[in-house]
Amino acid sequence: MLTPSIPFPLPAETVLPDYGAGGIFGFARGLRNWLHDRDAAWPAGGVPSSSGTLVVVLVIDGLGDRFLCSEGVGSALHSARQGALTSVCPSTTASAVTTLLTGVAPAEHGLNGWFIHDRRFGGVIAPLPLVRRDGEAVEAFHLLPRLCPVPPMFFHACRPVNLISPVEIAGSRFTRHHARGAHVEPYDGLADLGAAIVDMADALAGSGGLIHAYYPGFDAVSHVYGCRSPEALAEFWRVDAMYSALVRSLSGRGVHLVATADHGFIDAPPERCIDIAPEGSLAQMLAAPLFGERRLAFCCVREGAWGEFEAWAAEALAGRAVAVRAADFLAVGLLGPGRAHPRLAERAGSHVLLMEPGWTIVDHVSGERVHDMVGVHGGLSADEMLVPLITTYC
Repeated sequence: MLTPSIPFPLPAETVLPDYGAGGIFGFARGLRNWLHDRDAAWPAGGVPSSSGTLVVVLVIDGLGDRFLCSEGVGSALHSARQGALTSVCPSTTASAVTTLLTGVAPAEHGLNGWFIHDRRFGGVIAPLPLVRRDGEAVEAFHLLPRLCPVPPMFFHACRPVNLISPVEIAGSRFTRHHARGAHVEPYDGLADLGAAIVDMADALAGSGGLIHAYYPGFDAVSHVYGCRSPEALAEFWRVDAMYSALVRSLSGRGVHLVATADHGFIDAPPERCIDIAPEGSLAQMLAAPLFGERRLAFCCVREGAWGEFEAWAAEALAGRAVAVRAADFLAVGLLGPGRAHPRLAERAGSHVLLMEPGWTIVDHVSGERVHDMVGVHGGLSADEMLVPLITTYC
């Protein structure tokens, strides 16, 4: 658990990331240990140390615990819920999914947001699709090993691993890098996901091992329409139907089916978006575009402009965000434990903007594809930070 006193204000109703047994970090670290030690158990998943055990981990991108406990009452997923875990900080896919693939915290794997800052690769880049903010592809010698030096948890595992990934990203450079040691099986659509899990369970019936499956559809719908929109609710119930069918198909096989998520969601109305004008005085204080998230933004303030920036934040962001010096942010461990990524200080910038509930901040880069989002995440609110732990023994 993150325990030190926090020497700076935090947004209202903050939930701090738990980097012990109560978070997805501990969940992933325990899974990594189970994969590399045939005598190990995995308490978070209810998995014993038996060498022939078959485990299915289903990561439902964007499924928050508060959503499940309100909108999902009566669902199969809710009925199998064992409790809540915290996400990592920031509560976003790039940070949390990488933790779930490596078993280390963002401080160590270095992906502290959808956008990160790394001068070696052109400044502000999106590490999952590997593009810069202006849309240009990132190309460099030994790009992934330098960008993400931490090996995936599947690498040199003593148990077989099958990674089931959407066809759109199964062959991506990010997936290939983080799937080392696993067999990658692409799928196309929710029905195909369930069928792929059952097929892989058949293939591993004799040996046991891990099936790691990822589903991004609920996240995508929540971004576009809002996290409690009719479209998001319909998508949730589709996922729940797939889960119910999966439980029936795996029944009697002795499979440990474990589901969780990377983060939850909130909705952010456009009138609560702080939009930084490209030619305005604030933009002139910044040495690079914003990185991180709309709900937790890292800033690279020009040398000599720190006092001016902090004065602006105290006045303009009152009740909207908390501005923290990055050194203080890193010192209290909000990005987690472990050996710090060699570029972590650069990737944290000079200041961090922790947005209050419902508030976002955006800036603009020439050539960037703009995504209007109703549902957002990345912040420290309970809706974003809490994800469910769901287990079913089939």
